[in-house]
Amino acid sequence: MTGWQVLFLLAASAGGGVMNAMAGGGTLLTFPALLVAGHSAITANATSTVALWPGALASMVGYRREVSEHRSWLKTLFLPSLLGGVLGAALLLRTPVATFERLAPFLILFATVLFLLQGTLSKTAPGPVASRTGWRLVLAWLLQFAIAVYGGYFGAGIGILMLAVLGFLGLKDIHAANGLKNFFGMCINGLAAVYFLLRGAVALPAAAVMIVGAVAGGYAGARFARRIGRTKARAAVVVIGFLMAAILLVQQGAR
Repeated sequence: MTGWQVLFLLAASAGGGVMNAMAGGGTLLTFPALLVAGHSAITANATSTVALWPGALASMVGYRREVSEHRSWLKTLFLPSLLGGVLGAALLLRTPVATFERLAPFLILFATVLFLLQGTLSKTAPGPVASRTGWRLVLAWLLQFAIAVYGGYFGAGIGILMLAVLGFLGLKDIHAANGLKNFFGMCINGLAAVYFLLRGAVALPAAAVMIVGAVAGGYAGARFARRIGRTKARAAVVVIGFLMAAILLVQQGAR
């Protein structure tokens, strides 16, 4: 890699780490950056997954206080995150990415609108304990599994989708939701990353450079989100969600 490529990938991965810590969508920076650096779409996707995983770990450490206060949530969506991530990774290396790319902006847009309306909907929703029982729990499990499959396959916007599911389950603390979202994202992308590495689909030099940026950006993003407060953090989630949907729609229209 040339010097400018190293700096470019560092900047993209740092920005991706910050975005993932606050709401998700870091793939929308790292994936195109790897394409610009000359990698194929499949290699760029796999490398992006590997590079962003340590950043998710770093941002979860930044949210460790909030996550420790909501440990009971971890077991609810842990298994579907693992299973879906592996399945999505396997599908990526066996099928074209175009189908999920076409669906991505609409999934993100729907989740962002749902998250935007979450405050209004939560006034009539059952409390956190009741919302994790019965059909709501089954539906949340299935939704998380579907998100995990998409996350292992392509991944852009899974943070927004997971925040919507956590809101559906009754979790109203945006910082706790971000911490849990980062944990589940780490599960989804962790097994996918291992699968990509075992299959030789990762550009290792680029991944090594981007891990450094993703870790720094992930930890800094968690601290920044807590500092600006819950209201502004929620607003940032909505803005990032609409921005991601718009970027993907524009990319599709340019093809």
